[in-house]
Amino acid sequence: MSKKSTAPGQFEQSMQELEQIVQQLEQGELTLEQALAQFERGIVLVKHSQQQLQAAEQKVQILLQQQQEPAQLQPFAPQAGD
Repeated sequence: MSKKSTAPGQFEQSMQELEQIVQQLEQGELTLEQALAQFERGIVLVKHSQQQLQAAEQKVQILLQQQQEPAQLQPFAPQAGD
């Protein structure tokens, strides 16, 4: 089994890896040490994925709030020489 970095990549990749980990754990063919390592990796992936989801939710809320606020016009101030 290859050792994976602790920093997961894209959200979709993290979800795919989590699905694989769950399948491996459900099959029950891993040694105790392998199962614990996979479980630990799963926890890292879950935490990182939650952070990504929260960041995306915040961005959506900011965009929605900006869309609802009326555009504020700035007074025209001609520059010297105009």
